[in-house]
Amino acid sequence: MALIIRATVLILTSLACAQDYDSSPPVYPSPLTSGIGWETAFTQAEAFVSNLTLEEKAQLVTGTSGPCVGNIGAISRLGFNGLCLQDGPLAIRQATYASVFPAGLTTAASWDRELMYVRGLYLGAEFRGKGSHVALGPVVGPLGRSAYGGRNWEGFSPDPYLTGVAAEHTILGTQQSGVQACLKHYIGYEQETQRNPGLSVDNITIEAISSNIDDRTIHELYLWPFANGVRAGVASIMCSYNRVNGSYGCQNSKTLNGLLKTELGFQGYVVSDWGGTHAGVDAINSGLDMDMPGPIDRSQNSSFFGGNVTEAVNNGTLSAERVDDMARRIMTPYFYLQQTNFPPIDGEEPTLNDEFPPYEDQFILGPSNVDVRDHHAQLIRQLGAAGTVLLKNTNNILPLQAPKTIGVFGNDAGDLVDGEYFSGSTFQNQFGFEYGNLPVAGGSGTGRLSYLVSPLEAIKGRAVQDGTLVQYILNNTLITSPGGLGGIVPVPEVCLVFLKTWASEGIDRVSLEADWNSTGVVHSVATYCNNTVVITNSGGLNVMPWAENPNVTAILAAHLPGQESGNSLVDILYGAVNPSGKLPYTVALNESDYNYALITNSTELVETENPNAWQSNFTEGLLIDYRHFDYYNQSVAFEFGFGLSYTTFNMSGLSVAETVFGNISSLPDPVLPVPGGNPSLWGVLYTVNVTVTNTGNVTGATVPQLYLSLPQIPDVGPTPVNVLRGFDKITLQAGESRWVLFPLTRRDLSYWSVSIQNWVIPSGSIGINAGFSSRDIRQSSQMTVV
Repeated sequence: MALIIRATVLILTSLACAQDYDSSPPVYPSPLTSGIGWETAFTQAEAFVSNLTLEEKAQLVTGTSGPCVGNIGAISRLGFNGLCLQDGPLAIRQATYASVFPAGLTTAASWDRELMYVRGLYLGAEFRGKGSHVALGPVVGPLGRSAYGGRNWEGFSPDPYLTGVAAEHTILGTQQSGVQACLKHYIGYEQETQRNPGLSVDNITIEAISSNIDDRTIHELYLWPFANGVRAGVASIMCSYNRVNGSYGCQNSKTLNGLLKTELGFQGYVVSDWGGTHAGVDAINSGLDMDMPGPIDRSQNSSFFGGNVTEAVNNGTLSAERVDDMARRIMTPYFYLQQTNFPPIDGEEPTLNDEFPPYEDQFILGPSNVDVRDHHAQLIRQLGAAGTVLLKNTNNILPLQAPKTIGVFGNDAGDLVDGEYFSGSTFQNQFGFEYGNLPVAGGSGTGRLSYLVSPLEAIKGRAVQDGTLVQYILNNTLITSPGGLGGIVPVPEVCLVFLKTWASEGIDRVSLEADWNSTGVVHSVATYCNNTVVITNSGGLNVMPWAENPNVTAILAAHLPGQESGNSLVDILYGAVNPSGKLPYTVALNESDYNYALITNSTELVETENPNAWQSNFTEGLLIDYRHFDYYNQSVAFEFGFGLSYTTFNMSGLSVAETVFGNISSLPDPVLPVPGGNPSLWGVLYTVNVTVTNTGNVTGATVPQLYLSLPQIPDVGPTPVNVLRGFDKITLQAGESRWVLFPLTRRDLSYWSVSIQNWVIPSGSIGINAGFSSRDIRQSSQMTVV
């Protein structure tokens, strides 16, 4: 039934000029923070900054060598012990006696707000216990425009709504523990290839890749989750390496001053990615507040900030007011999170920074090897299972019922053989470690494992309980060689094949199939064993050319589950946990189906002598992942939001209701936005309600999802057929029904108008579609917003 609901076009105060596709118009000056939402802390920061000398202010905004990945030196005369910034989004990367949590990708696959929050809470507790004031995460850039992105796994999902919710809850949890979250990387950072400038053969500086994004796309896709993070009160935002429409992300006045600090009302500080600063005064005036790691090329005496800040203020090229604003932005979250009383930095940390000893007197160190893991392994195991997606389950082969024989195959099944820290040379290793389970991928987003429960270890433990015979071959080369499985006797009742896909900062993927001849491994095992279950641990999505093989009876996408990897998986395999994960991306039928957004790379670019040759035009606009496949009505293997369970669910009784805020014209527009933008954008205008029923025989959790179909907007490019605008995770006993409510905000119902330069609720019919995936729609309706 179609509903006609009273509304008006949402037209907010215009805060930015129209943006050309290939340029970044200047926006000056950098807006001053007033500490909205942090008023008491802002007053404390004002008092603190008023007592600083100009040299001390310059020190406060400039990184220095020290025990942590990033450091701000102490100002002892005022009782300020400095700041410790540490990687990363899923662990205190290099720390000892710390947990390695499931990756952002796994967290998104759980579609569970509570687990997202608790993960952030526990991460924050561990950072605090190690004396780290700032946790460099969560990640919402890359969003995942290209399936080949080497760091997609650090973030959550190519869907901005799901990513925004995950980021918001992670930030709230982290900062509840008294640690500053740093949302990154802002903005348009969608590939590793040429993310930084380099030198040509003729020693000409070739600039970093420029992400060229139109105004509507940047608002509705790439800025969307940052708005969630700013609204959640995130302390800091890290600007990215790449250029945006020709201007470097850390000195782009349009994106920093215009979008972030003005339109979104961001009150915290912008910190550069490490080495992402390319100017001093120009970057500062464009909105950069803190330079990391501070020195240029590891030379402590050379910095874009530091002494240049002092000199620029003294010679009049930089205003003292701007420097004061930088300092207040840095100190306000410090006081807000009560970091004046903070644990000392773990004494083991100096080993992480070779240049630390000359600056030892700037930092207070505590005991070494402080154990901060607490009881967090329980949450890691739970989230690892919650983020595992059951994609296929022929004849309900899963859960396993104490089989007499099991075969385990593949180089992803066993324990690690090359150490427990996924970094170092693997930055440049396309396939990472050959042997051992992949609980996390590589680069600055990784973590130092204090232990790993491998799948084979956990399966063996369960086999003892059931009296099961376990046979295994972990050498992929042997598995795919003629007669390679001949030593497995008898043929197992069930064969478990473990595949993995390496990914890392600094490199982009070159294939979307799992690594190490994965297709050959599945083919060999499935030919030998007609009951083959495939499990993937992957730093991103995989195409699965073997998915329709009739001998492949079940598929589990286990993603990157962290240190409890094997336990999480066995919980699913044997039914201790009913799978409830849903895909946070689309699995296409063919790798070529993702050609709508490829990594920009070619022989001509690699060999270029043109400084500005590296250009990536986001011509697909809003149509990435399921938005692309739905718009072009393209068949896929497993759609966005899909995931099976050991029970079944149904949905009924969709209804739409206008809220007390439905009269849009009754809400005045503020003169300036608060954190997150104009607050009326977040007002709930309507609610959609459905009833979900567990129609199976066992208790299980599911994720009802809400998609909106906005009308096509003339002359602004394609509008997606459906966009996610609500979800909830609920657990139901067999036969139980529950009412689920999806709130719809103004932002949810709007598109970004380039001509008006504001969010606008479109005229015409809006489709309302509720179901269990983007293509499993069970209830539909329409409403006409007049």
